[in-house]
Order: sequence, then structure tokens, then C-alpha cells
Amino acid sequence: MTIEKTLTIVNKLGLHARAATQLVQLANQFDAKIILVKGDKQADANSVLGLMMLESHQGEQVKVVVEGKDEEQALKAIETLIEGRFNEDE
Repeated sequence: MTIEKTLTIVNKLGLHARAATQLVQLANQFDAKIILVKGDKQADANSVLGLMMLESHQGEQVKVVVEGKDEEQALKAIETLIEGRFNEDE
């Protein structure tokens, strides 16, 4: 089964290198395939470069698509990370 959710990037710097690295480290903790989709681009959540190529900026939406054993926990964790502004002090 696949689950998906559209999330809004809320941190000021968007999905930049440090935020992408945090997302990759988080994604690697789960037994699930995680893809982020923005417009006609998509990236695997275990590729820092791929995530940065999405060029997701503050206020833009990304769709998180998750499939695998831990899909629900993975989606919740990613949602928490994005909504928590990647733990950045703004």
C-alpha cells in the first residue's frame, strides 16, 4: 500500500543542504521507500542532491509518497520535521 500527503515547506531557507541532509538521515531510519514530488520533479528521500534539485522554497508544497512496512511512522516523522522547520532557529 502507498500513502501520501501534501506538505508545505515552512522554513525560511526551504529544502537547502542542511535540511535535505536531515530529511535523508530521518528517511534512512525507516523500512519504506519515500519519494518527494514537486510539480513535474521527484526525488528519493535518501538522496541529498535529489532533494536539493527539487528547489523547494518557503511556502511551496511537496507531496510525500511513502510505501513500505514503516510507511505510517515514516510519513508522520517527515511531517513533523517539515512542520518543525527542520529544527532551524529562524
